Amino acid sequence: MKRRTFLGTVAASSAAVSLANVRVALAAAPGAPIPDARLPEATIAELQAEMTAGRLTSRRLVEFYTRRIASLDGRGPRLGHVLEVNPEAASIAADLDAERRTRGPRGPLHGIPVLIKDNIATADRMQTTAGSYALLGVRPPRDGTVAAKLHAAGAVILGKTNLSEWANYRSTRSVSGWSGRGGQTRNPYALDRNPSGSSSGSAVGAASGTCAAAIGTETNGSIISPSSLCGIVGFKPTVGLVSRAGIVPIAHSQDTAGPMTRTVADAAALLTAIAGADALDEMTAVSDGHVARDYTTFLDADGLRGTRIGVIRERYTGNSVGADGLLEAALVALRERGAEIVDPTNVASLAQLTGSGDLLSWEFKTDIERYLAEWAPGAAVRTLEDLIAFNRRDAAREMPFFGQEIFEQAARRGPLTSPEYLQLKERVQRLTRAEGIDAVMDQHRLDALVAPSAAPARPIDLINGDSGSGGTSGLAAIAGYPSITVPMGYVRGLPVGLSFIGRAWSEGVMLRLAFAYEQATRHRRMPRFAATADVPWDGRGRG
Repeated sequence: MKRRTFLGTVAASSAAVSLANVRVALAAAPGAPIPDARLPEATIAELQAEMTAGRLTSRRLVEFYTRRIASLDGRGPRLGHVLEVNPEAASIAADLDAERRTRGPRGPLHGIPVLIKDNIATADRMQTTAGSYALLGVRPPRDGTVAAKLHAAGAVILGKTNLSEWANYRSTRSVSGWSGRGGQTRNPYALDRNPSGSSSGSAVGAASGTCAAAIGTETNGSIISPSSLCGIVGFKPTVGLVSRAGIVPIAHSQDTAGPMTRTVADAAALLTAIAGADALDEMTAVSDGHVARDYTTFLDADGLRGTRIGVIRERYTGNSVGADGLLEAALVALRERGAEIVDPTNVASLAQLTGSGDLLSWEFKTDIERYLAEWAPGAAVRTLEDLIAFNRRDAAREMPFFGQEIFEQAARRGPLTSPEYLQLKERVQRLTRAEGIDAVMDQHRLDALVAPSAAPARPIDLINGDSGSGGTSGLAAIAGYPSITVPMGYVRGLPVGLSFIGRAWSEGVMLRLAFAYEQATRHRRMPRFAATADVPWDGRGRG
């Protein structure tokens, strides 16, 4: 969709975006404009109120964020989180400012600058590469559906963020936040720490205030983990709620896009804009009847009262003393806000869960080749074998630190009609759905499950690769069920999130609970871009 086209046409999906939160923000808007010093933490509603009141323009906001990106990626802490800024962003913003004056705003995202992950196709002057040189210069034939929905809602796609190359699906020894094209993204709370992945750049952008909000994608932890480690809200919706058309895939059973924001309210506004069925993604047909008109209507500061929350301890605690301590404080806060805590509510079927990684391996070959055929016309790589050969030829740039054994394993898989694949898919989904989340929630009459989202960020290790984050994303990810992480506190200056996990299509419940917890605790604080974590020396060489 070209710029002039989408500015003149508002898609039907954007009509579902309510102006209610804009009116609320206007009613509460301060009499003085938001100073530049506050813009990095400003919410979507605050920015919308400023623009509606005439104290701020989308173009000025784009220019502010663009300067901040240049400062933080180039001259300052060198976060390495944005691969490129949209060269048309300022002119798109100016046109949206003019549209606001003549026709009024389209909705809560009108003129709001959003960063998106570099695996979401855009038919503009930016690249869509998944962080790899293999797709450099390849132009998608049209916007991916998420990008098209953002355009229709009046958002400005500010730029593309760095990511773990191929969404962290190339090597078992990969380094999160590293791509051949973009190099290493750094955690804004401690620059020597891993930002997690694969939506590393999107998390860092939202955390550092270089955008109003960001979009990431997840197959298993790629929204939840970097959001937790970078101190923001990350929402992985039910698979099928958000279209994956035009998103470089890993596996259709688990892939989804989702919001990465500084507040739960901003996540709700962003989800409203991108959710909905799409003929280009057949899996979204199951969302019929499950898509809310406006997800911000679920926000309730008293939303924990009378709820039952189960605590998953087995496998999900014991990974970090600091994170476990924060969990205990979080449970106190949940009780104080009226929730009944059922502790523990362990998921027994997890002990039988093996082979989930093999499921992704089966689907990757088929899904990536389908993407290349439809969304990368003219690319030199047409098959997974082509990608493997490309990486070998360009190993100096693409494989200086780790290899591509996951690619090589996936290339040996058979078709998705194979009985082995079909039996594996049925088994892992049954263990995480009917015998997993659903069974535990039925047994204890729960509204949600909670657990620490991940351990605090570990140091970046380009020699040995990632050492794991103690993440709890796998259960909801494999089931395809929703989960949301909210800042839970800090361990030596490093953020840790609390995850709420629910049944399929319970996005409204997740937002209500997460918002109530967020409003009760308000743990989020801006990163300091410290050189290292606040770890005291114990005299024996251990921090």
